[in-house]
Amino acid sequence: MAFARTCAVALVGVEGVVVEVQADLEPGVAAFSLVGLADKSLSESRDRVRAAVINSGAPWPQKKLTVGLSPAAVPKCGSGFDLAVACSVLAAAERIDPRVIADVMMIGELALDGRVRPVRGVLPAVLTAADAGYRQVVVPEQAAGEAALVPDVAVLGVRSLRQLIAVLADEPVPEEPAPEELGPHTTTPGAGWGHPPSGHLSGPPAGEAPPDMTEVSGQRVARRALEVAAAGRHHLLLKGAPGAGKTMLAERLPGLLPPLTRQESLEVTAVHSVGGSLPPGRPLVDRPPYCAPHHSASMAALVGGGSGLPRPGAMSLAHHGVLFLDEAAEMSGQVLDALRQPLESGQVVVARAAGTVRMPARVLLVLATNPCPCGRHGSPGGDCECLPSVVRRYRARLSGPLLDRIDLRVPVDPVSRAELVAAGGGESTAVVAERVHAARERARVRYADAGWRTNGEVPGHELRTRWVPQPGALARAEQDLDRGLLTARGLDRVLRVAWTVADLAGHGRPTAQDVDAALELRTGVRRGAGVVGSLP
Repeated sequence: MAFARTCAVALVGVEGVVVEVQADLEPGVAAFSLVGLADKSLSESRDRVRAAVINSGAPWPQKKLTVGLSPAAVPKCGSGFDLAVACSVLAAAERIDPRVIADVMMIGELALDGRVRPVRGVLPAVLTAADAGYRQVVVPEQAAGEAALVPDVAVLGVRSLRQLIAVLADEPVPEEPAPEELGPHTTTPGAGWGHPPSGHLSGPPAGEAPPDMTEVSGQRVARRALEVAAAGRHHLLLKGAPGAGKTMLAERLPGLLPPLTRQESLEVTAVHSVGGSLPPGRPLVDRPPYCAPHHSASMAALVGGGSGLPRPGAMSLAHHGVLFLDEAAEMSGQVLDALRQPLESGQVVVARAAGTVRMPARVLLVLATNPCPCGRHGSPGGDCECLPSVVRRYRARLSGPLLDRIDLRVPVDPVSRAELVAAGGGESTAVVAERVHAARERARVRYADAGWRTNGEVPGHELRTRWVPQPGALARAEQDLDRGLLTARGLDRVLRVAWTVADLAGHGRPTAQDVDAALELRTGVRRGAGVVGSLP
């Protein structure tokens, strides 16, 4: 009897489970059995692995072959186990030394001719391997840069099974044609194990400048709301006629957010790796992502799901970034209401028969909607033809519980001719972003001992008891609560926004004017100097 083992990773959402891949050869009729709760795509690896091994010049063992994936109770899917299965079989057949691969993590799909193809989820898989104590990882050459983001792990990027066999058997490494798309930190198999540099950062595509705030004409209040949303990570609703600039404003919000920290970058990159949306040659996402799904998106596309084990949706792909839902009132009410729990918890929990998956979803949500189906209700000279009942039903598509979780609700009025043709726009993105960064730094220092980074994360109880505004500052908000105009959650969110307004103004504690500005941004009702009075 011949036996060998190596390791791979089974991904459940964006979390991984180490899987031991065992191969056992016994005398008997030649057969290949794969056990261990494998799905259809993984069961097909028997044919892929056999063809890849033969076409790589290695003999296929003519014995009874059993490959086990342990732990057997964990669902396993995808083609990323091919490389581990092939090497365990070759080690059991003594083509390579079983001891060489016993403590090596292998991730990759095999083509029939032996080429090693990239798979989704390399980064979270390597993170799982590192947490489990593995220090050597084999991945497709295209994914070597992604795997190299994990510190203290030796990464070997290979182009083919033939090359990997040569490296493991300490033989001359054959030359292979370069893949079509390579990452910036690929390794040469002939050089053995290495630590590719891990400082590569992604950015805007070459030659493409990000949109700037100076391109937005007018909209002083909406611009201020955008600044407050970025500084405190507050959810935002933009409501106005078509062509008023709602989409332009939302597209410029990511430019106001500070760059991601190293930990945040790894979290975001892991989600995008599982989602298969990492651009070639840019293994690390260092800027807040921006995701804008179409208004016809399904629930699975928005919050995650799909057949088998769920995959990340738009809400997880926008983790630590901006999720923009244009034409929100045209979306399914059931889909929109599915956002309510993730907006509070910062994660999506999807339960399926195959298992429960938790995916990160700490987003800055921006909703944009027209006031009515024709978009002209309330506009000067708009000549809206919608019946009052139609307008009410249209607005009711955004449910009360969802709107209660939106901190800022801002009307976006049509731009006047004078504003449109005025020479020079407003402040640039760089100028506004500087104020946003300063406000976020004040919040970070204030909450350093508690572990929060922005005002939008702080529980209302803490703001009411530990970080309280100036005496009498909440008078108007408390009156609105007594009148039923604010819920308890609404009052907490007004407090959060008031702290953000205070941070932008450099106040030690929110003043009555800061709270009035927060109330105006939430209700749209002018309160004293309000937002306009607090404009720079």
